[in-house]
Amino acid sequence: MLKYTKILCPFEFDGHSKVALLLASALAKESGATLCVLHIARVPIQDMDVPLPFDSNPRWEREARAKLARAVRETLKNEVQYVIDVRTGAPDMDIVRAASELGVDLIVMFTHGRHGFEHLVRGSVTEHVTREAPCPVLVLHQPPPR
Repeated sequence: MLKYTKILCPFEFDGHSKVALLLASALAKESGATLCVLHIARVPIQDMDVPLPFDSNPRWEREARAKLARAVRETLKNEVQYVIDVRTGAPDMDIVRAASELGVDLIVMFTHGRHGFEHLVRGSVTEHVTREAPCPVLVLHQPPPR
């Protein structure tokens, strides 16, 4: 039997994250763990000129939290104990920071598998997380089209 107590699943609002969420949920259910679903909200471009610091509960976080709560509720249907967390920041650094702060035993995430110029420009959140995470990282990826 698995011995996880907390599993972190970073969530983007795309179909790939839902697959990772379902697997993380199954692992949490099997081990009796709490599933921590995390979304890193980016500051909207029109708000980039807002003087720092931002409100303690900025609009984009409230909107993302409501959207995340709905997506998680519809996907998990209360079959596993979960908490949701929305933070403003940079996904690569803040996923690792959240994993440390929450004391998670496992991170389950999806990689987009960027290559070439796109990888050079945007980097890889997954690479950073797997190198810096304080726990094991289970990475899912979509096979290339045939």
